[in-house]
Amino acid sequence: MNLEFTAEENAFRDEIRNFIENNYPKHIEGKGIQDELSPEDMVAWHKVLGEKGWSVPAWPEQYGGTGWTATQRYIWGEENARVNAVMPLPFGVSMVGPVIYTFGNEEQKAKHLPGIKSAEVWWCQGYSEPGAGSDLASLKTTAVRDGDDYIINGQKTWTTLAQHADWGFFLCRTDPDAPKPQQGISFILIDMKTPGIEVRPIKLIDGGYEVNEVWLTDVRVPAENLIGEENKGWTYAKFLLAHERSGIAGVARSKRGVEKLKDIAKHELLDGKPLIQDMGFATKVSQLEIDLAALEITELRTLAGEQAGKGPGPESSLLKVKGTEIQQRLTELTLEAVGIYGTPDADSFPDDGSNDFPIGPDYAHHAAATYFNMRKTSIYGGSNEIQRNIITKMILGL
Repeated sequence: MNLEFTAEENAFRDEIRNFIENNYPKHIEGKGIQDELSPEDMVAWHKVLGEKGWSVPAWPEQYGGTGWTATQRYIWGEENARVNAVMPLPFGVSMVGPVIYTFGNEEQKAKHLPGIKSAEVWWCQGYSEPGAGSDLASLKTTAVRDGDDYIINGQKTWTTLAQHADWGFFLCRTDPDAPKPQQGISFILIDMKTPGIEVRPIKLIDGGYEVNEVWLTDVRVPAENLIGEENKGWTYAKFLLAHERSGIAGVARSKRGVEKLKDIAKHELLDGKPLIQDMGFATKVSQLEIDLAALEITELRTLAGEQAGKGPGPESSLLKVKGTEIQQRLTELTLEAVGIYGTPDADSFPDDGSNDFPIGPDYAHHAAATYFNMRKTSIYGGSNEIQRNIITKMILGL
C-alpha cells in the first residue's frame, strides 16, 4: 500500500483546510463533546456543510454524496479532527441514511434523505432495551399490523439525544412466533411527535442529560414507514451497525488526542522533570501510538475496499474493538497525566469554594469527565465481547 499522498490529494487537503478555516462557525470554535452545546450548536457545522454539499461525503452521488475517493474522505476526517470540529450527528448521516438509500423505496428516499443532508431533521436510534442490549435479538418491543398501520408498544433505553429528535428508527418484533428471534424483527421509521411516545431523561453521574428511555404506548405508525420487507429488519440492522462500527474507530480524533496528551506530558512534572521524560509513562504513550498507527492502516484498507464497491463487513468489528480500546487508553493516560487536577469530585478539593471554576490548567478540566464518558465506547454499537465473536466466526472461520 502506498501511504504517500499525491499532489492532487495534497491540493485537496489545502482546499479542505481553507474551507474549514473560513466557514467553521465561530460560536462553536473550541467546543468539544464535553462542553455545553445547545441543539443549535450541534448541527451548526452540519448546516454549513449541507449548503456546500459536503454533509454526506460517503453517500452515493445520486443521493447527494460528494464523489470523493476513500483517501479524500480520510483527509476530510483528518482536517475536521485537527480543529476538533463538531461533526454531523451520525444517526442520520452514517446510520439510517445508508439504510434508507440502500433498502428503502423511492418515496422514502425522497421524503427522508434531503432532511438528513440539510440537518433539518434530527434522528435517534431505537435499538437497545432493558435486557436487550448486546443480545439485541431478544428485544420485546412489538409492532402489530392493524390495517394500514402498525400499533407499537414497548420500551427503548440509552436512546442518545432523543429529547431533540424529530424522527427515530426502531427495531420492533413483528413475528413473535418466528423460528429464530432474529427472523421476526422489522425496521420501522417513527415520527417522534406521534401520540403515545414519551421520552424520559436518564441523568448521568455528572448531572448531564445525553441519553433517554423511550416509552411507546399504542403508538400508531403508518405501515408505509416500514423499511424493506417485514421481518427482515435484522438484515438492515446489521448493515447499519457495520457502518456505525466503522465510524466508532475514530482514528483521526485519537491522533489529535495523542498529540494533546504528549503536549500535556511536556508541561506536567514528575520529580521536577517533564512527565514525558519518565520512561514508564513514555513507554505507554509509545505503545499507544504504535497501536493507533496499526489501526490507521486497517482503516485505510477498509476505506479502499469500500471505494472498490465492497461495503463495510466484519472488519468493521475489528475497527470498533481496537478503536474504542485506544480511545479508553488515551483518556486514561490523559487523566493520569493531569494528576490531582483531574479530580472529578468537588468534595476532594481542600477549600470551601465552588467547583464552577476548577483549579489547574485548562487542559485538565474535562479529563475526568471525558475518561468516565468514554467507558461506554466499548459497549455501544455492539459490545466488544460480541464483536470478538463476530471476528472469530466471520474472519477466522472458527
